[in-house]
Amino acid sequence: MLSRVAHNLFWMSRHIERAENTARLVDVNLQLLLDVHNLNDRTVAAYWLPVVQSTGDEELFLQLHTKATGRTVTEFLVFQPLNPNSIVSCIAQARENARTVRDQLTLEVWEALNRLYLMLQSPRARELWRESPQEFFDEIKSGSLHLQGLTDATVVRNEGWYFVQTARFLERADKTSRLLDLRHASVPARGAPAGAEPSQTDALAWSAVLRSCSAWDAYKALHGAEVQPALVAEFLLLSEGFPRSVRFCVQQLNLALRGISGVAENRFGNEAERLCGRLLAELQFSTAADVFDCGLHAYVDQLQAKLNAIGEALFQTYILQAFRLQSDDELRQQEEQQQQ
Repeated sequence: MLSRVAHNLFWMSRHIERAENTARLVDVNLQLLLDVHNLNDRTVAAYWLPVVQSTGDEELFLQLHTKATGRTVTEFLVFQPLNPNSIVSCIAQARENARTVRDQLTLEVWEALNRLYLMLQSPRARELWRESPQEFFDEIKSGSLHLQGLTDATVVRNEGWYFVQTARFLERADKTSRLLDLRHASVPARGAPAGAEPSQTDALAWSAVLRSCSAWDAYKALHGAEVQPALVAEFLLLSEGFPRSVRFCVQQLNLALRGISGVAENRFGNEAERLCGRLLAELQFSTAADVFDCGLHAYVDQLQAKLNAIGEALFQTYILQAFRLQSDDELRQQEEQQQQ
């Protein structure tokens, strides 16, 4: 497979996943504010600024807006074309990536992505946003999940499909960790939270984190309706079976990387596989106590750095391969072979 094709398939998948996660984040924060009393400018900023910070776009946001409000943050994260990570920008970039490798995709995948793109570019998107933000975000999430289902159901399991998988799970692991980091200020810098019940405000905020990952029902089935920060962190980071936990995503990423190279699971053939295998082992043998001993924020920062390193190694291995000039001896040997 050409590196150009792999590059476009990777970023098509990653942008779709990013748009979905941004929709989850903004939607849950809007619903959370409905339960907050005595809202003022300071309270609103305390809820919205961390959302921008979690995406890593705070500097760009402050260049475009003077303060964080519900209107400015949602406009920035949903419709702002100058923000490369806004929902509109992500779907537009995903469509452009897909267009350049149209022959690698099925008709069903291309048409579904095109419909989602055209909906966001139409006046209907703004109308739906004004009438019902929840329905708007449901449409984004449904469109992303529909694309994932079509990809799994119609695309041949070749190298291209595995590149789509690596992008999906790398992005999902990163965004799950960022969503969890939104609440790090409500727990001690080091050590697990005390056994006392969290306040109603904290409980609502931690349950919002679960809902943003579609994890509320799965968490409730395992731990009941009582929301404990330590249990939430453990579930979203270390759960073996929940599809959006970091551990599950890294496990799927590990399998996808080996699907590309064909290397057995207990070995590695490049730096991306080595780093991913090591991170997976760390997550498999970690506990919630390990996470909080390090400090939730510090642990998430380290985790994101490791995920970024895997992404960088993946590109160095398959996309940004060094161009090597042939020596005079090699050129002479090729000429002699051609003459023979």
